[in-house]
Amino acid sequence: MPGISGVDLLHRLRELGVQMPVIVITGHGDVQLAVEAMKIGARDFIEKPFDDELLLGAVRNALNDVGRKAQHGAERSALLERITSLTNRERDVLQGLVAGKPNKIVAYDLGISPRTVEIYRAHVMTKMGAGSLSELVRMALIAGILESPSMP
Repeated sequence: MPGISGVDLLHRLRELGVQMPVIVITGHGDVQLAVEAMKIGARDFIEKPFDDELLLGAVRNALNDVGRKAQHGAERSALLERITSLTNRERDVLQGLVAGKPNKIVAYDLGISPRTVEIYRAHVMTKMGAGSLSELVRMALIAGILESPSMP
């Protein structure tokens, strides 16, 4: 491109907050350039000359990623809406549950009885549409109210 490189354009797009997938195509690429482009957020890096199927595959993959991100965003919005329907106490119980605390510890932390925690837990599960505690934890991860555990 006259006047600007693909990596410079990618930098500019990210500065502007544009998050569309970008496939960098270059006639004179090297490993360092490819690494820099991928660090900035390029979805793929293709060197000329290239096979048409390679480009079509990269475009398909990028579009599939966009679709997955949109679906994830819609799911996250729906979960956040459900979370806002919870009472403050139900949210407190939710936080304790997704943190892995047993009912007795949640009860102690909140100054309520374990039986009351069980009742709130049932309300949370119903309002969130969760069939199990693991599903509730997955929902919390998607909604962003629980950080993913880091791998050692």
